[in-house]
Amino acid sequence: MASLELSDLIESALKYRCKDMENHDPGCTKCRDKANETVISLISQLPTIRETLHTDIEAAFDGDPAALSKEEILLSYPSIEAVSVYRIAHVLYELEIPLIPRIMAEFAHKKTGIDIHPGAKIGESFFIDHGTGVVIGETCTIGKKVKIYQGVTLGAKSFPLDENGNPIKGIKRHPNIEDGVVIYAGATILGGDTTIGHDSVIGGNVWLTHSVPPLSTVYNAQPSLIIK
Repeated sequence: MASLELSDLIESALKYRCKDMENHDPGCTKCRDKANETVISLISQLPTIRETLHTDIEAAFDGDPAALSKEEILLSYPSIEAVSVYRIAHVLYELEIPLIPRIMAEFAHKKTGIDIHPGAKIGESFFIDHGTGVVIGETCTIGKKVKIYQGVTLGAKSFPLDENGNPIKGIKRHPNIEDGVVIYAGATILGGDTTIGHDSVIGGNVWLTHSVPPLSTVYNAQPSLIIK
C-alpha cells in the first residue's frame, strides 16, 4: 500500500512537470510508467541507504562524547533525521523526480534547522554536530568521514547571469569538501571552484572563497578581548 501511495505521489509530480511544460496528454501513461520504475529503483536502493546511514550513526557515536548509545543518536539527533531524509531525497533527485525531493528537504529543514539540498553529493560516515543553521547547497560535494558543526554554510559565491540577467542554472556553484575534513561552527565556504583538501580543519567563523590544500588548518587570528 505504501509503495502504491508513493507511486501515486510521484506520478502526480511528473504530471505537474509535464503540464507545466505544456506537453501533458491526459491519455499518456508515461508518467505512470516512470513512477512505477522510480519506486522499484528506490526500493532496490534502500539496503544501500540503510548501510550508509549506519555509517552516519557510527560517525556520530564516535565523534560526540555526549552520545551514550547509538539508539540515542538514532532516536533523538536532529542531524540523523535530516541526513536520513536527504539520503532518500537524493535518490529521487538523481532519478529526476520533480518537486518531491525539495519538499522532503524543506520538511527536514523546518523540523531540524538543517538545510541540505537533495542535489548535494555526500559520502558515508557524515556527521553534523548540533546542526542548527547548517546550509549545504545543491552542487556541493562532500567526501567520506566529514564532520561539520552548527552554523556552517557551504554555499555559492556568485551567480553567473544569462543575457536576460537571470541566474544560469545547472552549473557548479558550491564547494567540494574532501574526505576527513572537519569544519567548525559558523564557518562559511563559498564557490564552485573552492576545494577543501582532505583531512583539513576549518576553524570557527572562517570565511573561505578559495581552495586550501590537503592537511591544512585554517583559522582566524584570536581577536582582542576587551572587558569593561
